[in-house]
Amino acid sequence: MPAFATASPRRLWRGAVLLCSALLLALLPHHGGAPKEPHLQDVLDRDFLSVHTRNTPTTYYEGRQGPTGFEYELVRRFANYLEVSLTLDADHNIQGVLEAVREEGDLGAAALPLDPTLDGLMFSRPIMLLQPLLVYRRGLHPPEGIEELEGLEIGTLLGSGTDRVLRELQAEHPWLSWKESDELEVADLLGQVTRGTLDAAVVFEHQFRLNRLFFPEVEDGFSLGKPLSLAWAFPAGRGLGLVSAANRFLDDLRRDDELDALVASYFGHDDYLEYVGARIFIAQARERLPRYTELFREAARNTRFDWKLLAALGYQESHWEPRATSPTGVRGLMMLTNATAGDLGVDNRLDPAQSIHGGARYLRSIEERLPESITGEDRLFMTMASYNVGLGHLYDARKITEMRGGDPDLWRDVRESLPLLQEREWHSKTRYGYARGGEPVIYVRNIRRYYEILAYLDRSQEQFHELNARLPDQAERELFEQIPPVL
Repeated sequence: MPAFATASPRRLWRGAVLLCSALLLALLPHHGGAPKEPHLQDVLDRDFLSVHTRNTPTTYYEGRQGPTGFEYELVRRFANYLEVSLTLDADHNIQGVLEAVREEGDLGAAALPLDPTLDGLMFSRPIMLLQPLLVYRRGLHPPEGIEELEGLEIGTLLGSGTDRVLRELQAEHPWLSWKESDELEVADLLGQVTRGTLDAAVVFEHQFRLNRLFFPEVEDGFSLGKPLSLAWAFPAGRGLGLVSAANRFLDDLRRDDELDALVASYFGHDDYLEYVGARIFIAQARERLPRYTELFREAARNTRFDWKLLAALGYQESHWEPRATSPTGVRGLMMLTNATAGDLGVDNRLDPAQSIHGGARYLRSIEERLPESITGEDRLFMTMASYNVGLGHLYDARKITEMRGGDPDLWRDVRESLPLLQEREWHSKTRYGYARGGEPVIYVRNIRRYYEILAYLDRSQEQFHELNARLPDQAERELFEQIPPVL
């Protein structure tokens, strides 16, 4: 580790950063005058990094635990690397991000494709690959190649890089035509494909992977063109110091495998809920959830849970069926046992209000009995697992986790131990014995996905019935510019 990394004063560290930048520039050809690093120096002097981004699921948004998103997490770590604070401006589309970086910002982090031809900008080294993907509305004949796109209404985002790929393909296929807009985001495109305003759209594969559960009427078709590179944009003409610092930061993340882990954590999951499951969930949310939404909201206010989390748990338990009954006698919308209902003062488990309020209170009582050493989302996930398998079995899984050298306070370690409760070698060493330990792992995973769908729709203020509407809106059509064939 460099000597300056162990020094405590911030100025010593910053001085070393500037020294490294100066040495780098000393090796570059000079065009008169001494090389300077005004941009990096400015960031360090004012003690904050100004980042321009977009409010999208793949870049930055407000999640359950506060700001989140792949690029937010990257720039947050970069600000920590520079030992400065972070300011974000997410009120942009793609073109707005680029203009803001040229005029006032330190960097743009907004799913930007590396494009060295853009005036007034420099780019970091590549962060991840961006593979353009053709997606289409379920029910259409599945297109298998570019030749089958003729006659389809295709949309994409102006400046995203996918439009550049389409222009390159048009040089080989002059008949190719599409629409592009700088006023929409990926979710808007997928929504228009769902509603029938568009037949298909060209987005990046990772964007579709993250959004596909929210748009189960949209199918993935085939890859288009060669992958592009995601990179950060910096203003040109202000020195190379900040760009060089960003490249060193990214190199460190890649060398330590942290960058790959971050990509996997945000974009690696895909099929926890298959299309059919997501379609059924959205359909039942449209038909059933409105009857119980206010009950979930009231129970959430009383127990300090997110109402969407309670609704997701209720769906996992009963599909929001108030008269649901299991073969073991568990009943009601929140599927309470007779004993638990008695402890909670619930005298009619089939009454939706009593069941929802009782289930929320039971969930809170479990959470309050967990050790204080379990915190954050780990605490929430273990609470949900206990609702399914019982608190005693969760404690047994925590014991097995310790025996295997894991951390019993981390859900990622405990979820690896829960399925072992099905094996005699392990459950014979526990207090409560055998349990179908694989079920709570799936249980928590599904609730998280149901919650994500509800949170996404709530965040974007979309109504469930709009996801299945089919009548195109003229106003939506006017957001696009038609790119004609070049015959």
